[in-house]
Amino acid sequence: MVPGWMQILLVVLLIVLLFGRGKISEFMGDLAKGIKSFKTGLADDEKDGDGRTIEHTAEETVSTATNATADEQKQS
Repeated sequence: MVPGWMQILLVVLLIVLLFGRGKISEFMGDLAKGIKSFKTGLADDEKDGDGRTIEHTAEETVSTATNATADEQKQS
C-alpha cells in the first residue's frame, strides 16, 4: 500500500508540531556538520604522513598476493 499525499502531509504536519521548526533546522544543521566531518576524515585517511596521496596499482596487489602464497608454500 502506497501512502497518499494527504497521509504524507499529515505525517509532516505532526512532525513539525511535535518538534517545532527550530529543532528540525538544528537537526539538519548538525547532520550537515556530521557529513562534512565524515568527508574530511575520509580525505585525511587517503593521505600518508607527508601529505602525499597513497596510490596502489593492480600489479602491486598481484605481486603481494603471489609473494604471500609462495611464503605459505615454503612453510609447508
